[in-house]
Amino acid sequence: MIDVTTLLAKLVAFDTTSSESNLALIEFVERYLADYGVASERVMSPCGTKANLIARIGPDAPGGVMLSGHTDVVPVAGQPWSSDPFTLRDGSDGRLYGRGTCDMKGFIACALAIVPDWANAPLKQPIYFGFSYDEEIGCVGAPSLIKRFYEHYSATAHVIVGEPTSMQPVVAQKGATNLRTTVIGREAHSSQVNQGTSAIHVAARLVTFIEDTMAALVEEGRVDEAFNVPHTSLHVGKIKGGTAINITARECQFEWEIRHLPTESFAEIYARFEAYCEQLSKELTAKGKTLEIVTEPLNVTVPGLADQDNDQVLRLAKDHLPSSCCQHAVAYATEAGQFQGQGLQTIILGPGSIAQAHQPDEYIDTAQLHECTAFMQRLGKALETPFSS
Repeated sequence: MIDVTTLLAKLVAFDTTSSESNLALIEFVERYLADYGVASERVMSPCGTKANLIARIGPDAPGGVMLSGHTDVVPVAGQPWSSDPFTLRDGSDGRLYGRGTCDMKGFIACALAIVPDWANAPLKQPIYFGFSYDEEIGCVGAPSLIKRFYEHYSATAHVIVGEPTSMQPVVAQKGATNLRTTVIGREAHSSQVNQGTSAIHVAARLVTFIEDTMAALVEEGRVDEAFNVPHTSLHVGKIKGGTAINITARECQFEWEIRHLPTESFAEIYARFEAYCEQLSKELTAKGKTLEIVTEPLNVTVPGLADQDNDQVLRLAKDHLPSSCCQHAVAYATEAGQFQGQGLQTIILGPGSIAQAHQPDEYIDTAQLHECTAFMQRLGKALETPFSS
């Protein structure tokens, strides 16, 4: 086994912020795998500047496990880092600092570290790697990776998505959709407000409706206590509009999100907002107001992960984790729901805590890396037996 910290340092050194290319990191992983006789395949992005990577260790046989991780990281701009974010720093406190250490290059480093052992092991079931691009901006890269994997590699492998879960299996996640709503009104002098239509005032009503919708869902009893936020959440994160204090605003734009429970659908929740927009437009138009409301999705809806059809992969994970582990649900979105949507048994399990993700001075505890590599070693041993469905 290769030293995990050494590999993590190499991975962190690649600036794979979602706005940048990840090809240098992909090339490094390709060369690393090739040194141990492991072939890999790129699945390119439409723009050609990024790539997913698929690799198989062991036989072309049924079963096995796909270890899935995204290669991109969130930006560091504006964050008060204590050191260079793209240089791994050992804090001498049992923590390794750097962008992506926990989210989620730590998991990738653990998987790569055991490649020398797996390449020489008598595996009867394969171990797959699936490393994606642009997860952080809406799980953009994974669909093409999953399609290629399912159609050309395996329809029976189980999937472990290595997001930071403190090495506790996660069986459910919320889905997520980002949206941008633009309100177009009519400018007028603010002393003559009846002549204009303030896009800001209309947007304010829409924002209030969004929050009220979330409260209504709770009142309807649409909750799942497995989640720390036990209901579908709706949130407006950005808003801008207007040109001057004495002009009724012609335009106001806000960006918002819907994070729906896996038992609910984005379409049903969004339909409430759409119906309110139509009602409000009719109401104001009847009063002679000029108004247009346009909403556009900023990403394809990331599906939720439901706690279902996961018995085998969950048992496989739990058999090789400490007996104290227990299953969880999380409010953040991952690629896991996309794998499940393809019919692959999927859970989320990886080193590090989501509390450190996206933060300045992001870190991972070295103990978590050791726990993850130990888990993977035990998992590899389990795959030295033939697949049984």
